[in-house]
Amino acid sequence: MKLNNLKPAAGSTHSRRRIGRGPGSGLGGTSTRGHKGAKARSGYKRKIGFEGGQMPLQRRIPKAGFKNINHKEYFAVNLSTLQEIAEAKNLTKIGIQELKAAGLTNGKELVKILGNGELKAKLEVEAHAFSKTAEEAIKAVGGNTTII
Repeated sequence: MKLNNLKPAAGSTHSRRRIGRGPGSGLGGTSTRGHKGAKARSGYKRKIGFEGGQMPLQRRIPKAGFKNINHKEYFAVNLSTLQEIAEAKNLTKIGIQELKAAGLTNGKELVKILGNGELKAKLEVEAHAFSKTAEEAIKAVGGNTTII
């Protein structure tokens, strides 16, 4: 056996269908395209979402809502989390760097302090925003809030 003697197994390969090569081939005439219509013509390209002339779904459904280009996304940190960090690391000042060190934020996100939980430690807190309840709770225990 040599490389020039190799052949595929009998019946495993088929010859390509040659359409549009006359009536004798059995695939002449309309060449498998059927009669008339856009798909029978040369240069036909199916438009995405085309439904045969019926109004397409993406045009039947009304437009809704809008996206505010001035919207700011804040990462939320609760007072209970600040208390845990202060106890664990014995801190009196908590800012973005301390939150990053604790693994809460990547340091690039905007941080907002929320008033969920209880704060016992007197802390100086730096963040991009504070909720009213969080600010009141921090000042109630003698702490200070600073907006960056």
